[in-house]
Amino acid sequence: MTTPRYTPLAASLPATVPFVGPETQERARGAAFRARLGANESVFGPSPLAVAAMQAAAADVWMYGDPENHDLRNALAEAEQVAPENVIVGEGIDGLLGYVVRLTVGPGDSVVTSDGAYPTFNYHVAGFGGALHKVPYRDDREDPQALLDKAAETGAKLIYLANPDNPMGTWHDGTVIERMIADLPDGCLLVLDEAYAHFLPAEAMPRIAADDPRVIRFRTFSKAYGMAGARVGYGIAAPGLISAFDKVRNHFGMCRISQAGALAALNDPDYMASVVAQVGWARERIAAIAMANGLTPLPSATNFVTIDCGADGDFARTVLRELLARDIFVRMPFVAPQDRCIRISAGTGADLDLLAEILPQALEAARAKS
Repeated sequence: MTTPRYTPLAASLPATVPFVGPETQERARGAAFRARLGANESVFGPSPLAVAAMQAAAADVWMYGDPENHDLRNALAEAEQVAPENVIVGEGIDGLLGYVVRLTVGPGDSVVTSDGAYPTFNYHVAGFGGALHKVPYRDDREDPQALLDKAAETGAKLIYLANPDNPMGTWHDGTVIERMIADLPDGCLLVLDEAYAHFLPAEAMPRIAADDPRVIRFRTFSKAYGMAGARVGYGIAAPGLISAFDKVRNHFGMCRISQAGALAALNDPDYMASVVAQVGWARERIAAIAMANGLTPLPSATNFVTIDCGADGDFARTVLRELLARDIFVRMPFVAPQDRCIRISAGTGADLDLLAEILPQALEAARAKS
């Protein structure tokens, strides 16, 4: 025997990475990007209080982080006006998605998502042997009724929905999400990804009781808090589901430095508000650049703008390649017809000045090749 004895499921899966990181692309091309506008990070960075807290915590990194995440969990509960028993902290939303799938999905169990929605969720479902059923977007938004219908048809254990949505930036009003929860098939859990909730208009936020057993809401410190590299996410759900995470989670998965930084960031709401305002300015600038070049920006309640390139996916992919070749890192939706678009993250003024300079060149090159 010269190889590990993989499980039949693991042996059947391809070795895949849901996203090819900008660092990987930089190594392949032998040069750094001049503008990093593809990963929906916050170029505005974390709160100075968070930076100071992480620097101070570095001296104590010889200790494991608190496996209960006690201080951060209690602070999140206060901020979200729920009980600590309603909060789970984990290694970003990606890690928490893996745990909730592990808790609920076995080989052959049905799960429903949208075709073209966040691929890391699909990766976890495949990894635990689930049967993934997809429905198309409708008008560049995830389609709640189609998701519900497919869940009823397949007996799905989970429905995944992001609101606001990645990769399109679109969103549903809170009342739509509330009706969706009311209409869930019995025994089906809504996995509501709210990574971009801090950019959502207040009136569009759904009203969901923390103890509602039909839904778990996931949020992150990677976007508005500017801490993508620290890997901090949290979920809000009924206490029974939250306590079930203790059956499968990595109890020492949270870094002590990340815990300290997230706690400090949570205690600096003024900085958060300033980032949200800067993101709003950047969205308007990106939209203006797109329109100046004859492209159509989609409405966005996120920290990025998805831009309709006005043709098919092949043309959009050519535009993307031409931007990459000119040192601007962006991404695009993976599935037609949404793949007619490219997606540009909020950037600094210098980033967007460069975009304004380079986008016309990329479009001209792409059109010459089409």
